[in-house]
Amino acid sequence: MDWHPLRLTTPVKQHVFGGRAIAERLGRSGLPDGPVAETWEVSDVEGDASTVLDGPLAGRTLRQITAEHPDELLGPRLPSGPRFPLLTKFIDGRGALPVHLHADDATARRLEGEPNGKTEAWHVLDAAPGATALVGVRSGVDRDTLHRALLAQDFDAVMRRLPVRAGQTAYVPGGTLHSFGPGTLVHEIEQTSDIQQHAMRRRMEDGSPVPDHEWHANLDRLLDEWRPGPRPEFHPGLSVPSGDGVVRTVLCAGPHFALERWSAGPEMPLSYRFSTVRILTNAGAPVTVTAGPWTGLLERARTLLLPAVLGEVRIQGPADVLIGYVPELEHDIRAPLLAAGHGPAAVAALGEGLDPR
Repeated sequence: MDWHPLRLTTPVKQHVFGGRAIAERLGRSGLPDGPVAETWEVSDVEGDASTVLDGPLAGRTLRQITAEHPDELLGPRLPSGPRFPLLTKFIDGRGALPVHLHADDATARRLEGEPNGKTEAWHVLDAAPGATALVGVRSGVDRDTLHRALLAQDFDAVMRRLPVRAGQTAYVPGGTLHSFGPGTLVHEIEQTSDIQQHAMRRRMEDGSPVPDHEWHANLDRLLDEWRPGPRPEFHPGLSVPSGDGVVRTVLCAGPHFALERWSAGPEMPLSYRFSTVRILTNAGAPVTVTAGPWTGLLERARTLLLPAVLGEVRIQGPADVLIGYVPELEHDIRAPLLAAGHGPAAVAALGEGLDPR
């Protein structure tokens, strides 16, 4: 089979906190009328799986391709499993997202019967002046104190409220209580999962009230899955000039995923090599992508899945793209950033698994 970059369907979520920023600020076409909270750019979540739009794999789901062609899609280094490992989204927090958390891996297996939890990261594309996020709890907050605050819906009494600025990224480990918005537009990368526990009295889908018995049960489960330790911070990322006007900026990294932003001027194409699957999302003007004999246009706020078997793509500048993947942390992240002159503490602050030695 002749492999090429894959265009996928993108499930859309019209939750009540969404607006029209994905269409109006990012220029995304083809969206339904009304509020659009999320577009799932690459998804293998049960019931919301992406399917291939064209080529010899048209109509196949991402899960089917992962199972049938693991080496070609994922690459030999990544362990093959029943699910594609990554989920990426655009999220429009026109209103505030619900305060919630996602279990970490061990808790997901223990309490949810799921193979993994959901660590995630937010790369801020746009933020209104004064925009903030609630990210983790304050030092010294215990379970009883948190429970009382959740019952009172007084989140600021126990949570850390951080300023949000375009261009910054927060790595949010599983088990971290969080929310962002209003006035915040992000690109999100995360483990493939949709498990979550909410603290709110109203449903995020339609704003309808949650019955008391259900709400109290939600709070109990949330507290069982909560991790008090993580206190994420927003960071601008660490950049590495790559010559010919190309700049690689590592936005975040951990054992589950890395997210990078690459920019290139008009003089030379951005030539990008890889040995495992990559998710290529366009954050700038439309660009032309070439892989072997295949050439296609990648519109703004659109995504291509790059199977590992391709090995290389060329992106005609000027370009401003996001690239997500499962890293080998020492080889892909730590060693090149240290070699570029970034300090061990700055590298470690990008996520997890990068602690100074």
